[in-house]
Amino acid sequence: MAVVGSRSRRTEMNWGTICCSAISCLQLYWTRLVIRKWFNVSSFDSDYSADTDDDRPSLSPSQDFEAGVTKDDDDTDDCPKLRRRNSETFRAQYIETQAVRICAGTWNVGGRVPPADLDIDGWLDTLEPADIYVLGLQEIVPLNAGNIFGIEDDQPASVWENIIRDAFNRVRPRKGKILSHSDPPSPSMFRPYKEVSHDMFLETRHVGCDAFSSGERPILSEEDSITDIEALDFTNDNASPSTPDRNSDSQREERFGYNERVGLSWPEPPLKLLNQYVLERRGAFKSLNLSIMNLRKPAYVRIVSKQMVGVFLTVWVRRSLRKHISNLSVSTVGVGIMGYIGNKGSVSVSMSIYQTPFCFLCTHLSSGEKDTDHQKRNDDVIEIQRRTLFHPHSSDASVLPRSIRDHERVIWLGDLNYRINLSYEKTHELIASKEWQLLLENDQLSIEMRKGNVLEGWSEGALCFPPTYKYEINSDNYIGDDPESGKRKPAWCDRVIWKGKGVKLLSYRRNEIKLSDHRPVTATFLAEVEVLSPWKLQRALAITYAEIQSQ
Repeated sequence: MAVVGSRSRRTEMNWGTICCSAISCLQLYWTRLVIRKWFNVSSFDSDYSADTDDDRPSLSPSQDFEAGVTKDDDDTDDCPKLRRRNSETFRAQYIETQAVRICAGTWNVGGRVPPADLDIDGWLDTLEPADIYVLGLQEIVPLNAGNIFGIEDDQPASVWENIIRDAFNRVRPRKGKILSHSDPPSPSMFRPYKEVSHDMFLETRHVGCDAFSSGERPILSEEDSITDIEALDFTNDNASPSTPDRNSDSQREERFGYNERVGLSWPEPPLKLLNQYVLERRGAFKSLNLSIMNLRKPAYVRIVSKQMVGVFLTVWVRRSLRKHISNLSVSTVGVGIMGYIGNKGSVSVSMSIYQTPFCFLCTHLSSGEKDTDHQKRNDDVIEIQRRTLFHPHSSDASVLPRSIRDHERVIWLGDLNYRINLSYEKTHELIASKEWQLLLENDQLSIEMRKGNVLEGWSEGALCFPPTYKYEINSDNYIGDDPESGKRKPAWCDRVIWKGKGVKLLSYRRNEIKLSDHRPVTATFLAEVEVLSPWKLQRALAITYAEIQSQ
């Protein structure tokens, strides 16, 4: 009995030791996480998230990025990633200039979790799809003590990313024109060719029909879109009542008649066979339609998402553009409590688009309506510019941009919190009369930029819309008299500014989504990027070689 009792006590002691050790490790781990968060200490490896090559979200972007340079198995662009050199004359021999459309959106969501069916198409301006979307959210979580000092809550960010992804999946592709340059063999047998629309060309594709008849899955390229799938004439329960019936035989035969203009010959029109199959097994074909829609690769991919307490920045690009994004790095700067906590601050992303370095910043600056509060915001901006650092551990840091000013194109967005230096009554009077210019003359950010106190040399579009703050929730009314908060003067808190040559502002507007006490703001740009031309480079090298040989 004594032996059994001794063994039992030893077992209890072992379990007690294990439990104590586990608790100590958890306490140490928890303390380490909290301290790193409080003082905004970055880990050695980037801890942002991005879509993987198979479009599944990943929490370990190091699988896709290493040493600040993207890796893509399908990347056929073997050209070196170059930065601007001193010799502009030599660069002109092998560099071409292209333009990319960039949509930058900012929104303070006030810690509110959005419904799954929230419509943000207007904010993203999906009627005119951009090549790159830079979206910044502030107060993505409520700024309470638990979120500020505790472990980061990334659940709301996932909800927002799903809403953004759904919006991009609804984007219709740009429809170009396709011109047939092949001469018909015999003018007497074929009608003269003419310019035809992209939609008509897609209607004649029969790869999907052949695949279904053979029992194989149709193969869709990464650039295939909803238009490609509609070319298979699937039924669509969500079609608008005003949309013409695409399944009528007469319209289908008219579209199919295009084969005569390009010299195609069909033993039997496959679209008629498809129509017969649809009539026989309509229900089964609907489910097949949904399956094919799911097989289509998304038009946009998420290359980076990063959250710091309530500040959240996510960047999405067209799938075809992803392989031309390189040198990606993320930097976070907290300027909140004690000057370091992340309840206020910035999340910044550095990347090269082709051969041009870009920087995107999402910030949430200090709030307050006192006369001297604008100086705190100025200090926040200066501190963010000073402490933002990219590629801290890269061996190529000498040639990669390290700070904000090292980039050739910079877009800064967020809740900058600058107010209007007017009384509550005068501000509302000018808003009612739409005197935007008089309001702008008293806008703190505009005043500070004109004086050169902050953001000197930066640009902003004309503010031709009402102030975006502060609204009653789900209302068009500004906050008025409130026993707790008092009078809140409306202000243009939500801004998008930029710096750098080769950036043209196309539009600057706000959207009327009433989820929070702020209105979202969108700025659309056309930005020049430098693209390495292998053909020009080869020609320049050939000329140089010939000059050397002649000597």
